[in-house]
Amino acid sequence: MALLGARQVGKTTLARQIGDARSAVYLDIERPSDRQKLTDAESYLSLHSEKLVILDEVQHMPELFPVLRSLIDEGRRAGRAAGRFLLLGSASGDLLRQSGESLAGRIAYWELPPLQLTELPAEHHPNVWLRGGFPNSLLAHSDAQSLDWRNNLISMYLERELPSYGARLPAQTLRRLWTMLAHGQGGLVDVSQLAKSLVIDTKTVHRYLDILGDLMLLRKLTPWHSNLGKRLVKSPKLYVRDSGLLHALLGLTTLDDVLAHPVVGNSWEGFVIETLLNAAPRQSQAGFYRSSNGAEIDLVIDTPGQGLMAIEVKRSPNGKPRRGFYSACEDLMPQHKYLVHGGADAEAYPVGHGVTAIGLRALLQQWLDQRPTHL
Repeated sequence: MALLGARQVGKTTLARQIGDARSAVYLDIERPSDRQKLTDAESYLSLHSEKLVILDEVQHMPELFPVLRSLIDEGRRAGRAAGRFLLLGSASGDLLRQSGESLAGRIAYWELPPLQLTELPAEHHPNVWLRGGFPNSLLAHSDAQSLDWRNNLISMYLERELPSYGARLPAQTLRRLWTMLAHGQGGLVDVSQLAKSLVIDTKTVHRYLDILGDLMLLRKLTPWHSNLGKRLVKSPKLYVRDSGLLHALLGLTTLDDVLAHPVVGNSWEGFVIETLLNAAPRQSQAGFYRSSNGAEIDLVIDTPGQGLMAIEVKRSPNGKPRRGFYSACEDLMPQHKYLVHGGADAEAYPVGHGVTAIGLRALLQQWLDQRPTHL
């Protein structure tokens, strides 16, 4: 059993394809006719005990979890294999807690982000940073149509999704918060300043940051702590996870708009970090490193079997690591040091002091070549 914690437009199509391949039963919990079938969920699901059952938007019906637990245990006693149920939906904190309590030892979680570079033909690569990875945005006929779609998605989140998670602030205030986070892309969290600007209390800001995180719209990158006796920054950095939504919140339609905007560097940094973390093995630990004396690493990843990796992000293929990067590497002594740039050249080359310059796509391919295939 797997719960895919995602709000990816296009996952319904994926579920239907899985269903076609395995003669599965597909139910959309938001569709009244499908929900009606689950009035007596135990009886209905028992009728399809030999098929894969896909339950989409399962967060709207958490009362199913105890039923699923009973059916899974019954199937185990009858010798039925695992993988009978595929649950799709938003992985909110409440949902994860409820599923974890009811299905402990019976469920595996898998995060399904928007489309990634490694999943796309080369002709779509130039648009991913600008438009993001949501299929309807990425594949739109024009940049303007793509932006319209993303603006509609943002409105849907503000008017429907966030209120369904208990949001009580007006949509206009929530949009201001989200837009402020976009302008501060990759910056340290200053909850007090956000609360002051929005005229709300800090507890409320924390709550909405958590909700945006649960909906996989916001990534909180935590500081990398070590036992070096250094004075380290303790506040996390925040990133709007999908670069297309970031640009929509800032009103940036074309690549030229992005390149001329002050957020361009942090936008590219967030895109690289999000891409790498989505491609990293699940057991990896990640964060950023910053000390009071200016030592700084944009992304630190500890990957099983590969050791500690320090990554400096530059948009230009001619960029050089900052002095603080070298100082931070002296602190942490990583096994691998990379300068990840936006160039299309797949060739990696040294830039001194053990640092390798490499394009984002090339580093991704290197990772894929070194790791075993899995779900």
